[in-house]
Amino acid sequence: MPEKLSIVGIGGTTSPGSSTEQALQIALRAAAAEGAEVTWFDGAALCALPHYAPGVLDRSEEGRRLVEAVREAHGLVIASPGYHGSISGLVKNAIDYVEETSKDARVYLDGLPVGLIVTAYGWQATGSTLATMRSIVHALRGWPTPLGAAIRAVSGMFRDGQCTDAGASSQLELVGKQVVEFARLRKAAPSILSTGPVEE
Repeated sequence: MPEKLSIVGIGGTTSPGSSTEQALQIALRAAAAEGAEVTWFDGAALCALPHYAPGVLDRSEEGRRLVEAVREAHGLVIASPGYHGSISGLVKNAIDYVEETSKDARVYLDGLPVGLIVTAYGWQATGSTLATMRSIVHALRGWPTPLGAAIRAVSGMFRDGQCTDAGASSQLELVGKQVVEFARLRKAAPSILSTGPVEE
């Protein structure tokens, strides 16, 4: 039996059941429906992470779990609220833990497809935050999927893990599906081989 693809979701806020968390859930459900094995680090998990610094894994079980999940992942889905026009500190701190993979055989997110989701109350924040997240993924050598979901989250739009806006829901599902699709292609025919750490 072929190895199942592992997709890791990272995202949420300090508020349980936030729009960001529910949007990420929709994308991850779509990934699971495509046959992927999904691991999710929600807002509560992100809140448990100490501020990233070298050596932090010695005192953070949650940090070790996050880093190991990323190391084993075939793809990621990252979701952030748009706070003041950019990614939240909570989500950025979680991403900073990827620095622990800088000396791995697969450096950072090298070759991994990464789906991106932004929820915000205004369109301006969705656009600028999505652009920032793409820049971060590029810096970590990941491959942002063609579609990034920029969702203007109005009150009542997300409820019980569902989205009342059919268009937004379709975007979120497509993000999850694209991550699995590209992870499957990458696994079947890796065209770019990691050369290990590169001097920056």
